[in-house]
Amino acid sequence: MEEVDSSRGFLKDVKRLVLKVGTAVVTRNDGRIALGRLGALCEQLKELNSQGYEIILVSSGAVGLGRQRLRYRKLVNSSFADLQKPQVELDGKACAAVGQNCLMALYDTLFSQLDVSSAQLLVTDNDFRDRDFRKQLGETMKSLLSLKVVPIFNENDAVSTRKAPYEDSSGIFWDNDSLAALLALELKADLLILLSDVDGLYSGPPSDPRSKLIHTYVKEKHQTEITFGDKSRVGRGGMTAKVKAAVNAAYAGIPVVITSGFAAGNISKVLQGQRIGTLFHQDAHLWAPVKEIDARGMAVAARESSRRLQAMTSEDRKKILLDVADALEANVKLINIENEADVSEAQQAGYEKSLISRLALKPGKITSLAKSIRVLANMEDPIGRVLKKTELADGLVLEKTSSPLGVLLIVFESRPEALVQIASLAIRSGNGLLLKGGKEAKRSNAILHKIITEAIPESVGGKLIGLVTSREEIPDLLKHDDVIDLVIPRGSNKLVSQVKNSTKIPVLGHADGICHVYIDKSANMDMAKRIVLDAKIDYPAACNAMETLLVHNDLKSTAAFNDLVVELRTAGVTLYGGPRASVLLRIPEAHSFHHEYSSMACTVEFVDDVHAAIGHIHEHGSAHTDCIIAEDQEVVDAFLGQVDSAAIFHNASPRFCDGARFGLGWDKHKSNSRSGSGRSRRIVNNSMDSARKWTDCGR
Repeated sequence: MEEVDSSRGFLKDVKRLVLKVGTAVVTRNDGRIALGRLGALCEQLKELNSQGYEIILVSSGAVGLGRQRLRYRKLVNSSFADLQKPQVELDGKACAAVGQNCLMALYDTLFSQLDVSSAQLLVTDNDFRDRDFRKQLGETMKSLLSLKVVPIFNENDAVSTRKAPYEDSSGIFWDNDSLAALLALELKADLLILLSDVDGLYSGPPSDPRSKLIHTYVKEKHQTEITFGDKSRVGRGGMTAKVKAAVNAAYAGIPVVITSGFAAGNISKVLQGQRIGTLFHQDAHLWAPVKEIDARGMAVAARESSRRLQAMTSEDRKKILLDVADALEANVKLINIENEADVSEAQQAGYEKSLISRLALKPGKITSLAKSIRVLANMEDPIGRVLKKTELADGLVLEKTSSPLGVLLIVFESRPEALVQIASLAIRSGNGLLLKGGKEAKRSNAILHKIITEAIPESVGGKLIGLVTSREEIPDLLKHDDVIDLVIPRGSNKLVSQVKNSTKIPVLGHADGICHVYIDKSANMDMAKRIVLDAKIDYPAACNAMETLLVHNDLKSTAAFNDLVVELRTAGVTLYGGPRASVLLRIPEAHSFHHEYSSMACTVEFVDDVHAAIGHIHEHGSAHTDCIIAEDQEVVDAFLGQVDSAAIFHNASPRFCDGARFGLGWDKHKSNSRSGSGRSRRIVNNSMDSARKWTDCGR
């Protein structure tokens, strides 16, 4: 699904729509009619018509169709001698007259099959000089639209008084793009869509790989930066004409979108506010600064700001964090409004419940975040700590001290609180940041970023933390290994692999959160019940929630285990089984053990002993967080000593695997890399490692 653009929310209120179809959309490369494309277009219009939209169609293509038809007839009626003579170009007006008849016959046939009525209206620019004509046009349109008829306009080139209608740009309109813009104004349309053979307006020729699609046209910025390529293979003006018509209409108050007529469903997507094509709007200059900072500039600005931050005292950096915490609490209402808008759009878009759960800022969340920020502010300064000191020779001492990494590019999931956590860690540890959050949290991320950066003093600069708003900017950022020091992608394994393969910058990849809880036969089952329920139910969408429950085979028929199964089901957890458990418990078999549900579901399987549990975890786990519930110390030692995961717990919920609970601020990445002879868990400032084992903990 395409990204929904909050600046396009007004498109959902459109009722009257003018749609212009270019010749390149109507015809194929050989000049013949693109029947499949035109049929799909008519089906879209039929659907919109049935939904109550008032649709006015402006269609090009008549001249091209007429020329193709007349050339064929001329060829059929020519003798061999005639073909040896120089061929005279066909009269454009004759082509227009013949082609218009062909085009309308085709539209009538297609719309009739869809039980939609259409009407033909041919106009010239001189018609619009007549006030009575314009009045009558409005009345006719009102009547046709009330009858759910689709009016189809075209310039009447056959009788146009211009000497060269394909070149002359004088008059009230000069092609079908400008006719569509004129009709949108005259008939008080809510929106004009110009369908083309490309996805929208590009910064250069669309064939140039360096050209980028412009999602929102800002006249003050783009009119001097765009390089137009060759004119369309057919029609009159190509993209140049479309942009001119779009600018004129937009600045007269009619929003315009230029998008591809080749992609299925694009008209509906535009009306849903999806971020496709190029939007022209009279207020576009208010939505984005005229001088937007490019990807490299954003990274350079973050580096410069981070160096100023590093030069501050620990107390000064602490004060910034305290100011951020105060600012968040002062803007709770505004944050909740933006977050609720994101959640509502995600629900309407049909996103999974687990994603919506991660997206929502629950009551009290901002207060909790502010409290954690204050705890972080009062922690020991992570910068400049002497980690190791070695005297190499008399008077020659080597010190290893903690220091900031530099500039980090972090791509994170849909949780907006992650932005607050990452930004706070960066401020405390003196790092610059470039953040790309999930598109689902666009509004939440924007308001949180604004509040945080406004709390940063001018002596450092709000550009310390850059917010990347478009997925298209990521490939560009990944090229700048000289100004970005580390990339941390949080998302699917596919995303992590794509990032690793696209950059020379060091990448701190992560594994899935496939966390296991193993209940040994020596376990205290009352404790096991509490831990398992907490591990699955407390926050099912979290990366440290239990996804697989491994149970010693001796427990499968016990009352205590049966009680646990009942409580999980009562709490709303859907159970899937491995080959053993699915048969015994009569539950559906899991498609794969390597699956992160991130919801109220988990896999259950029986194992013979602790060694079988360890083998299962190594084969199917993600080396994130795994837990054993047992009283037999020998079994516990085997589990803690052999499981190769970033965090291992004994008689404690994996939900404890959290940087704040470890006294490290927040964790933004769980690393399975080895440090010396032991495993370690890293955080953004790279200056502190957590204890690996968390034993016998209670809440």
